[in-house]
Amino acid sequence: MRLDKVLTWISMFLVFASCKPEHYHYSPTPYNMPQPSYFPSVTNIPADNPMTEEGVALGRKLFYDARLSGRNGTDGIRSCSSCHHQDKNFEYGAPTGTHHAMLPLVNLAWNRTGLGWNGGVATLEDMVLAAVTSPVEINADTNQVVRYLQKTDDYPELFEKAFGSHEITFVNIEKAIAQFVRSLVSADSKFDRYLRGEEQLSQDELEGYLLFCTEEGADCFHCHGGGGNALMTTNLFYNNGLDDEFNDPEDRHSVTGNRVDIGAYKAPTLRNIAVSSPYMHDGRFTTLDEVIDFYSEGVKDSENINPLMHHVMDGGVRLTDLKKAQLKAFLNTLTDDTFLNNPYYSNINH
Repeated sequence: MRLDKVLTWISMFLVFASCKPEHYHYSPTPYNMPQPSYFPSVTNIPADNPMTEEGVALGRKLFYDARLSGRNGTDGIRSCSSCHHQDKNFEYGAPTGTHHAMLPLVNLAWNRTGLGWNGGVATLEDMVLAAVTSPVEINADTNQVVRYLQKTDDYPELFEKAFGSHEITFVNIEKAIAQFVRSLVSADSKFDRYLRGEEQLSQDELEGYLLFCTEEGADCFHCHGGGGNALMTTNLFYNNGLDDEFNDPEDRHSVTGNRVDIGAYKAPTLRNIAVSSPYMHDGRFTTLDEVIDFYSEGVKDSENINPLMHHVMDGGVRLTDLKKAQLKAFLNTLTDDTFLNNPYYSNINH
């Protein structure tokens, strides 16, 4: 073959080779985390998992996808959303054994303590691992999950966009879901609009707020905050006088080994509390009225009760029926319909 023909064939090969699809390098877009002016500074975004638009979007998809179980997803296998329902404040809405589902997945970017009722899970990333492998939750094998998602048509590219590699790892699965959960911000209840000067509370709601924030009233603010702590929780752990005998192997004492933590559990946020039933770590109360009645006249004394339970010797704060109604009216102002119906937190395509 003549040399000029050989050179022609080589040139044509190089031209065709150069036409193969280009391997794109994605640069994730930083996520604009909301920061209400009356909230404390965000404290729970680790340096090795910064929030990005692509990471949050991937986490949202994984959160709702039963394929996270490492299977087809059409045979009833659970996803994260199976136990964390948006309309229930990303709670479960029913007891599940000794403890009902984890505390509501809301405003956790501001959580500075361990997760769960006893704080035994250190990070949101760890929570994902615990949920996926727990025999009473998703009950999957992490290696199987990675293998299955790697074979799907959609996930490899989404992981490359979020983390720079189409090779899926379970660490990046944890990171993506944790990013989505950190994006769940509730800050548009009637009470928020009151704090922003956009809306007024009714007289009963104001009276309920006053009860909430005073020791001589309902004495709620020590554990659940208020205008000065709009997260509506300290994220700390308390024995609140539910019982006077203790045999729960999953209380705060099981994590710390400290006797003062016997019978203690995390104070949940009261945001969207009206839709977060059942209440307490074991779901023993199904209505807000039952909870208010308990704190009014059902508190039990023990050597482990938290010192902040100032009214324990009276069995509670002893509210009249009117004051109970006013306190409940205030608690209802913490319902954030914007959050509960936000399509960017849902499984609805947008």
